[in-house]
Parts: sequence; C-alpha cells; structure tokens
Amino acid sequence: MMTKLVYLCDWLPPDFGAVGQYAVMHCRERAALGYDVTLVGLTSGNEANLTEETVGPGTVRTLRLPAPPLDRASLGRRLAWTVRTNAMLISRAWKYLSAADEVLFTGSPPFLLHFLVPLNVVLRKKLIYRIADFHPECLIASRAKPSKVLDAALALTIWLRRRVQMFEASGEDQVRLLRRYGIPADNIVLKRDPPPVELKGDEVPLAVPAELTGKKILLYSGNWGVAHDTDTFIDAYIRHHRSGSGTVGLWLNAIGAGADVVEQRLKDEGLPVARGRPVPFGDLGRLLVTPDAHLITLRDGFVAYVIPSKTYGCIASGKDVLYVGSPESDVDLICREGQREGQRYIRTDVGDADAVFQALETLGA
Repeated sequence: MMTKLVYLCDWLPPDFGAVGQYAVMHCRERAALGYDVTLVGLTSGNEANLTEETVGPGTVRTLRLPAPPLDRASLGRRLAWTVRTNAMLISRAWKYLSAADEVLFTGSPPFLLHFLVPLNVVLRKKLIYRIADFHPECLIASRAKPSKVLDAALALTIWLRRRVQMFEASGEDQVRLLRRYGIPADNIVLKRDPPPVELKGDEVPLAVPAELTGKKILLYSGNWGVAHDTDTFIDAYIRHHRSGSGTVGLWLNAIGAGADVVEQRLKDEGLPVARGRPVPFGDLGRLLVTPDAHLITLRDGFVAYVIPSKTYGCIASGKDVLYVGSPESDVDLICREGQREGQRYIRTDVGDADAVFQALETLGA
C-alpha cells in the first residue's frame, strides 16, 4: 500500500518562487519511490486548479489555490496575509491531510508550524518540516533593536519545533542551528536542493541588456531582500568604475528591496546597471548561462536562517561566482564543493569593499 504524503508550500510554477520549484521536484522524487503525493500550493491565477500525473509507481496530485500577492512593504499586512494564507491552505487541503500518513511543510509561507503542530493533536500524522527560511529569526535579524515580543515568539517557535517528528535541512549550517535548539540528531536529515533546472550544456544564452553591451556581465538573479548585503557591493562597484578598470556591468534580474536600493544608488552615480524581472521558469536555464559571472550576497546575521537557493544554479552554470558573505554559511560550502574545472569562485567578507573591488577587477580582466 502506497504511503500518502501531503506537501504544503507557497507559490508553485509557473509563478516565481524557489520553494515551489523545489517542491515540484521533491514530490516527483517521492512519487518515483512509490508515494501517493498531494502537493498543495498557491497560484496567482483566479481559479483553483487540480492536476494529477503518474510518476513511476507513484502519483503526484497538484492543487493550486489562488492567493493575492504578498505586500512586503507593511509588516502588519504581511502577517495578515500569512495567517489568511496558512488557514486557507490547511482548510482546502483538509481532506488530503486527514487521509495522509505524512505531512511535509516548508518555511514558506512562514509559520505553518504554528498551525500544524496544534492541529496534529487531532490529525496524528508524521510531521516533516523542510526548512526553507527560519522564522521569526529572519524578522529578528532584520531589526536594529531587540523586541521582547519577538523573543517570546522565538521561544514558542522552538518549543513547537521540538514537537515535529522529522526535519529536512537544506544545509549543514541549518543542521547545526537545529541542534543548538535542542532537536535530536536522529530527527534531522540533510537534504540539499538540486539545481533548479537541469543544465545540459546546449542552452542558448539570453540577449544581454543593451545598456551593458561591451561589459563583462555580472548577474544578480532572484530576490535581493533584507537578508542580502548591499552596501559592500555598492561601495566596491563605484570604486571599480571611478578608479578601476570599469569593465564589469551589473545586470539585476531581480525583485526585492535590496535590488531597488542597488539600482537607484548606481543610477544616481551614473554607473552601468540594467534592471529586469525574474525570467519565466522555462528560460531559467538560458539565464544562468548568459552572464560572465554570478553575484550572491548574504548578511552575516542571516547565516543558517537563509540559504540563497540561487547558489545551486549559479555554481551549476559553470560561470564564475562572487559571494559576499560569511564562510560559516553553506553558500561557501556549496560553491567550494561544486566548483567546476575552470570556474572561478571568489568569496569576500561583508564590509570588505577592498576585497570586492579586487574581485571585480579580476572578474573584469
């Protein structure tokens, strides 16, 4: 008899969202092992949609539920969206949850943990928590001042995590963090994400933005948000063009507050920068092989709380990679272990604009 698994996450393809992209891959992997999988996630479309496919001996049933976009500008509206969305996901998936043997949920949307652990008193299922981002740790790390309310929320969250039967961690830094929280080692498995697309080597690069013609292209793709450092790169990039070779051009194929800041600062300085939106999933492989190098940044305060999913695709592309961030993050480990022959990987510390300047000079040579 097939094991029935329900997998809950946020935005599913074709909507933009790394967690949803990986969820589709993981569900197909489970089905290939003989699972009966129901994947429940979000869509920007106007109607719910249910599809089913056979994968080897198993089945993947995908239920997409319409949801409004998340307003990141307001903490209150973000929390309201999260509560409504989590309640909607669970209520619409209830018949599948009731029949399941295992329930796997992610950190996106945040705080599904706070709904599912209390409900599991009734459901009595094996809960599997696939860590994406740690919440409320990310919110705490983004604040300049401590908050007793958030500290209490973290204490409650850790207490709830200790009642989850199994964790899937994306990196060794996350394993270490879970162990510090008192999660038994036997309850944690390290399950890395694969590259978001399979790169076969015959991908046709996308057109480079006209304003960067003649430059060595440094691409930042995906989300550049509060967890990602901006100041170190901006300072080094200005210096690269004011007193260095000026050979590198930045392509922001990105969303997020950090991308807005970088774009505006560089335009104010009159420096080469092109801004676009994340490409459709079908063009992701072509995007990854287009630039001369990829840029990854991560603030030190977010180590282990976040593992930028772009890392896997960047290193798999075979293109050079510049990482501005701590060696304690698994970003560094993934890049070092996955580095291809002839591929340059350069890591610098956050705040070391001199080292980033030298890296830009090297990449632009």
